[in-house]
Amino acid sequence: MELENSVEFVSTVDTVEEQEISHHHNNHHFNRPFPGKPHNNMAVPAAIAPASSVYELLECPVCTNSMYPPIHQCRNGHTLCSSCKTRVQNRCPTCRQELGDDIRCLALEKVAESLELPCRYYNLGCLEIFPYYSKLKHEGVCNFRPYNCPYTGSECTVAGDIPFLVAHLRDDHKVDMHAGCTFNHRYVKSNPCEVENATWMLTVFHCFGQYFCLHFEAFQLSMAPVYMAFLRFMGDEEESRNYSYSLEAGANGRKVIWEGTPRSIRDSHRKVRDSHDGLIIQRNMALFFSGGDRKELKLRVTGRIWKEQRQQHNTDAGVCIPNLCS
Repeated sequence: MELENSVEFVSTVDTVEEQEISHHHNNHHFNRPFPGKPHNNMAVPAAIAPASSVYELLECPVCTNSMYPPIHQCRNGHTLCSSCKTRVQNRCPTCRQELGDDIRCLALEKVAESLELPCRYYNLGCLEIFPYYSKLKHEGVCNFRPYNCPYTGSECTVAGDIPFLVAHLRDDHKVDMHAGCTFNHRYVKSNPCEVENATWMLTVFHCFGQYFCLHFEAFQLSMAPVYMAFLRFMGDEEESRNYSYSLEAGANGRKVIWEGTPRSIRDSHRKVRDSHDGLIIQRNMALFFSGGDRKELKLRVTGRIWKEQRQQHNTDAGVCIPNLCS
């Protein structure tokens, strides 16, 4: 949902002076394909190349995806996957003959068992080779698979690696980019009653050689309007555990503080939001922090990101200490 009013915020990053900015949402829908650049000019051995004739036999003629048991065939021997069998109205997509009885191509299923193939993301850096029936499971969790665009103001379908997505967020979504591990934002809204499922703000921070997405938005939680801020890490979940962050909001001698680990952008924005994994402030409290007549939101949220470093001692146990950026 696009808000009618602009959202102003003040951002200070490390020594950057405070400045007030107006933010307007651009709800564009992108269908630009992921570029899929070759990784280090790698070549796949011809014996296991995805374009091999055996692999082509295992490609469904309807959806062009790899076929997995049960693999169906018509009386003339033409094959198709089980998902597409229900979509072709009992007609073979190759010879147009009736499919008739439920005939399995057991020979092709047996051939598939003997194959070993590279991950589909081999050109992005994955060097693993898998048995045919294990390949699909791996690709669903492969660390080299593209990331989905983390922008939350529209259903953006762009996917790619982190450098590509950073450029995409900056150039296409006009997201604000900041360098540093501390932030000081003031979110301003003239009509704070409009909070129904409204996505507000995304800001990208670059520190420790990594990129982080700071989200701030308003929505209804159990019929009560709330504001929420949380951080996502532009990378995999395992690496995100190396970092921590804190968020703080308050005024008039009172404050609320949140500390946690940033969630990976592998987890969707909605999944993080619905798990309430972030700083959540009820509207009445946010207006109290805003001061004045409490009719306009002027909520200041400060925070920082740090990297956990493990120091090894003579014992097996380690101690985590924060590494703060200067």
